[in-house]
Amino acid sequence: MAVNRLGVVVHQARPTAVAAAHTARAWAAAHGISCFELDVWRGDQPRRSSREEAAAAGHPDLIVTFGGDGTFLRGARLAARNGAAALGVNVGRVGFLTEITVDQVEGALDAIHDGRATIEERMLLTLRASRQLEMPEGMEALLRYGRGPVPPPPRVRPGRGPEEVGWGIPLDVIAVNDVVFEKLARDRQAGLGVYVSGQLLASYSADAIIVATPTGSTAYSFAAGGPVVSPYLDAVVFTPVAPHIAFDRTVVAAVDEAVAVRVLPTSGRVAVSLDGQLRGVLEPGDWVAAYRAPDRLRLVRLAPTEFYHRLRDRFRLADSPAADVAPPFYRPTSPVPPDLAHLRLPPAPDEPPEP
Repeated sequence: MAVNRLGVVVHQARPTAVAAAHTARAWAAAHGISCFELDVWRGDQPRRSSREEAAAAGHPDLIVTFGGDGTFLRGARLAARNGAAALGVNVGRVGFLTEITVDQVEGALDAIHDGRATIEERMLLTLRASRQLEMPEGMEALLRYGRGPVPPPPRVRPGRGPEEVGWGIPLDVIAVNDVVFEKLARDRQAGLGVYVSGQLLASYSADAIIVATPTGSTAYSFAAGGPVVSPYLDAVVFTPVAPHIAFDRTVVAAVDEAVAVRVLPTSGRVAVSLDGQLRGVLEPGDWVAAYRAPDRLRLVRLAPTEFYHRLRDRFRLADSPAADVAPPFYRPTSPVPPDLAHLRLPPAPDEPPEP
C-alpha cells in the first residue's frame, strides 16, 4: 500500500519512543508525506473521540505506534475507526501486539510504501447498552493521578436516532482486546447475570467478567485462567474472574453470538472498561451487550505471522524438564499434498518468506 498520510501515536514518557517517532517523521518528510501526531493531551483539555482524532489528522491511511501494547491499543482503535492500517513499534516490556523494533522503522516504512507488506485483519468488539454510559462525579480526577485525561464515555453511534430500550442503544465504541465488567468497590461483589444469545448462562457473584476477542485472549482473560485463542479465529471469549460459583470456566461463543451482562439488583456498582480504560459505571438494572463490530483492525505484517512462536517467545514458555528437546517446527521438503494445501503451513526449509 502506498502511504499518503501518516499518523503516529507516541508514548511521550519513553525517550526511546520519542526518538523513534522522530525517525518516522523524517522518513515522511523525505517522501513528501504529511505526518501528524494523534491522541495528544494538552493541559486540561478533554481527550477527543477516535473519529474526531482521525478527522483532525486528515484521515491517515497508516498509523504507527511507538510504545508498548497499551500505546498500540490506542493507535489500533484510531486506525480501525478510520479504515487505516496499524503498525506497532515495540518500546515496551512485552510487545505481544507490536510488529517491529525501533531499529527497523525506516525499513518497515519503505516496505509498506513499496507494497512489500501484507495486511492481516482482526475481529473487534462493539457494544449496545440499556442506556448511555456515564462516569460518576469525581471519578476522572481519581483516575487521572499520574496519567493523562481518561477517554470520554462512548456516544451513541452516528446516524442512529432514538430506539426502544429493548435492543439497547448502539454505542460508538470498539475494543481490540476486551470489555471488562468489574466491581467498583473492594467490599461489594459484582452481581452479574450473563446471557449468551439471549439465554441466561449463569448469575455470577464475582470480581469481574471479561468478554474478549481472540486477540485479547492472551491479555487479561489469559491472566484470569482463560484459554489462548488463535487470532485467525472470529469468536467471543467470556471469562469470569474469581466467581463464587462451581462453574468458573471460560466459554468460547460463536462470532454471531452476543454476550450480554446485566447488573443484578443487589450488586454493587460495576465499572465498564474497554482495553483497560474505564469508560463508564453501571448501576443495578443496567445491562451491556458485547458482540462483533462491523469494523476490522488492519494490522501491517512484514513477514508471515508466527503466532505460536511469538506466544512461546513473549511468554517465555518453558519445556518440561522430563521431555526431550523438540525441533522448532515441522515442515517436510516434499510438495504439499492437495488435502493440506488450504492449511497455514510454515515456509519450506531454505524458502524465503513471502513479502
